Amino acid sequence: MLDRTFPNDLPALPGVGYKPQHYTSIIADPAPVGWLEIHAENYMGQGGRPLAQLRHLAERFPISVHGVGLSIGGEGRLDADHLARLRHLCDWLNPASFSEHLAWSTHDGAFLNDLLPLPYTDATLARVCDHIDAVHEALGRRMLLENPSSYLAFDESTWSETDFLREIARRTGCGLLLDVNNVFVSAVNLGMDARAYIAEFPLDQVGEIHLGGHDEDHDDAGRPLLIDSHGREVADPVWALLDEVLTLSGPRPALIEWDNDVPDWPVLAAEAGRAADALARVPA
Repeated sequence: MLDRTFPNDLPALPGVGYKPQHYTSIIADPAPVGWLEIHAENYMGQGGRPLAQLRHLAERFPISVHGVGLSIGGEGRLDADHLARLRHLCDWLNPASFSEHLAWSTHDGAFLNDLLPLPYTDATLARVCDHIDAVHEALGRRMLLENPSSYLAFDESTWSETDFLREIARRTGCGLLLDVNNVFVSAVNLGMDARAYIAEFPLDQVGEIHLGGHDEDHDDAGRPLLIDSHGREVADPVWALLDEVLTLSGPRPALIEWDNDVPDWPVLAAEAGRAADALARVPA
């Protein structure tokens, strides 16, 4: 029987998104990093240096597997071949956590290289829950679902995002991944209150927190527009929002995502150190 008990097996320590160019530095001195996250689709091959390095790292660190290609919100059935490759990866790696996004990226058999938004309706809710149930069945392990970064809102939405996520967790038994940068990006872009969003979020279901950098731009009307770029350091307002989250939730595993314009290891380690400081300020 599938064990969907909470919490998952990641320690309440800072983690980083693993990049192969950092392998030697991580092996030599990983401090203050306590765990690593990989993108599942980068490790679905059959061999070679990437898998050899990952096997070595898994002997020393808890690993979180973060999927970006399942299209949990897509209209069609989940790709059975993709699920099988994901199952194979999770079976041999036995990660401490697996997560995916509340988004869609497929249409009529084509894969779109983006995480696209969903209307929060009863029909979407039923479809997402069916897909999460399929993931649980295929993997035999509990998944976490990540809140999106938003650039628009749908007129047909009848659920708030926080209630939508809460109901998904209730129906499926999945946990949640709270991306604090996504909350801040969405708040600026949609004109909402980030602190109010956090106050309404089902923090008791959060098994992992993400932090990343964003870029600042303006829309055609001159209003501020933030882009979830994962290409720079975490902004100060996002760090402040993390403190708000941790005060309410208690310590949680906190990941630094830096996927574009990846810096040298000392820069990424310094960001993880800042996350460690935030965690240290929170009573257990």
